[in-house]
Amino acid sequence: MDWGTELWDQFEVLERHTQWGLDLLDRYVKFVKERTEVEQAYAKQLRSLVKKYLPKRPAKDDPESKFSQQQSFVRILQEVNDFAGQRELVAENLSVRVCLELAKYSQEMKHERKTHFQEGRRAQQQLESGFKQLENSKRKFERDCREAEKAAQTAERLDQDINATKADVEKAKQQAHLRSHMAEESKNEYAAQLQRFNRDQAHFYFSQMPQIFDKLQDMDERRATHLGAGYGLLSEAELQVVPIIAKCLEGMKVAADAVDAKNDSQVLIELHKSGFARPGDVEFEDFSQPMNRVPSDSSLGTPSDGRPELRGPGRSRAKRWPFSKKNKPRPPPFSPLGGPLPSALPNGPPSPRSGLDPLAILSEISKSVKPRLASFRSLRGSRGTVVTEDFSHLPPEQQRKRLQQQLEERSRELQKEVDQREALKKMKDVYEKTPQMGDPASLEPRITETLNNIERLKLEVQKYEAWLAEAESRVLSNRGDSLGRHTRPPDPPASAPPDSSNSNNSRSQDNKESSEEPLSEEGQDAPIYTEFDEDFEEEPASPIGHCVAIYHFEGSSEGTISMAEGEDLSLMEEDKGDGWTRVRRKQGGEGYVPTSYLRVTLN
Repeated sequence: MDWGTELWDQFEVLERHTQWGLDLLDRYVKFVKERTEVEQAYAKQLRSLVKKYLPKRPAKDDPESKFSQQQSFVRILQEVNDFAGQRELVAENLSVRVCLELAKYSQEMKHERKTHFQEGRRAQQQLESGFKQLENSKRKFERDCREAEKAAQTAERLDQDINATKADVEKAKQQAHLRSHMAEESKNEYAAQLQRFNRDQAHFYFSQMPQIFDKLQDMDERRATHLGAGYGLLSEAELQVVPIIAKCLEGMKVAADAVDAKNDSQVLIELHKSGFARPGDVEFEDFSQPMNRVPSDSSLGTPSDGRPELRGPGRSRAKRWPFSKKNKPRPPPFSPLGGPLPSALPNGPPSPRSGLDPLAILSEISKSVKPRLASFRSLRGSRGTVVTEDFSHLPPEQQRKRLQQQLEERSRELQKEVDQREALKKMKDVYEKTPQMGDPASLEPRITETLNNIERLKLEVQKYEAWLAEAESRVLSNRGDSLGRHTRPPDPPASAPPDSSNSNNSRSQDNKESSEEPLSEEGQDAPIYTEFDEDFEEEPASPIGHCVAIYHFEGSSEGTISMAEGEDLSLMEEDKGDGWTRVRRKQGGEGYVPTSYLRVTLN
């Protein structure tokens, strides 16, 4: 069954139906286009989310990347990023294979439909024009017949009228004959026009319009077929990425199963164990024994032999507990004249000062130390530690690992330079044997540079080997030391920004010496005014102003602290020109933040 036979009289219905089909095609193209935009926006948001949560530091510089938890999280982020790529692929396939192709096909269908309906309307106009001509000839024939009949009746009436002249009768008869002849001609013309119209009408309804309707039917069926194929492409685009999306989800499951809590605990131990031996028992101090008192309650007791009582490393309160907040490098002792006391000699006890009584010396020291309180504050104000080349600022175990890592890197670089030198020598031999390939002299600068690099790297390897041997021996000695010779571990490394290292040079040097040289006899005991040190350390540095955070700062690097936008902070130290300012939070904790992130007000 076709439209030309069954719908021969439904021209307007077919026109509306074909227009609805093209509108449906355009609506589906618009739907797919918006679906593509949704997929692209989804993929973009997924990629932004992954970028937001990916580690900012490279894996080689990030100690957290050694934990399986972090590795699994990074792998999940990578799988989500791959998933976003598959959504982008779906959007691309839909855009190219559906939107572009169907939109182009829709334009072709519109042009073809317009052509068919123009042809049908033209045929209708021709048929209507023929029908109008038929109607005109019919009306003319009818009018001529009435005129002929009227003329005949007039001639007959005059012929019977005795008063009419012969001339009038003849004229009436001629007029009736003329009208009769005109009616006959109109009849013939009407018959011919009728025959022509019937022929045109049969051609219109049985040949011309059925062909146009059949073409419209074929066009509409092809449109529906293409639309169905477009429906299938929507699901096909999804099915193409389903295997890869399944792999992404499987990768996420594998990453979740890869979390190893035991291994992470071991990694944490390897990363942060210091190598120090644990402190021994605290000795009992018997204060019930009779002691010679002095008038000053704040001075030290003096035994009967007249010498001031010196505390060993095991009897100093500042060295009993390695996790104490007071476990900081102490400033060197100062003499009453402002210079350092010569009591910290490598061998032997402190020497007397010009024959004065030790208590008198202690009194002078207490008077001279107070004005230097500001200098003590400056020494302990910066909480960062100077990063030395031999990593002596780190605990022994960490120092050994870092030295081992540097030694391996230098060895790889050295091997690379040696291989490059061998390659250059072979290339030079080739140039000497075959001059047309190149000038051997052009390789001399590179060979010389390679030799210099080899020599430099050899020296660095030897240097790191020596430091590594010393660090390993120190680790072994720390493990074998007795509790009586146990040294206080240094503070945990919390290096401030690199530019602040110059201001902490003296403090870090004292810290280095105290961590590398084990305390032994009375010559390396604490200064005789050890009790005053704790009083000085208890006094926190006063702020020099306050500041407000303009932006949020994470503070992920060593020596820095985090701050929130709009947070009020205390200004502890101004910017020294390196772009960093030391501040203190109200909740506690000091560190460095970027100067450009602050609005500073000095007291």
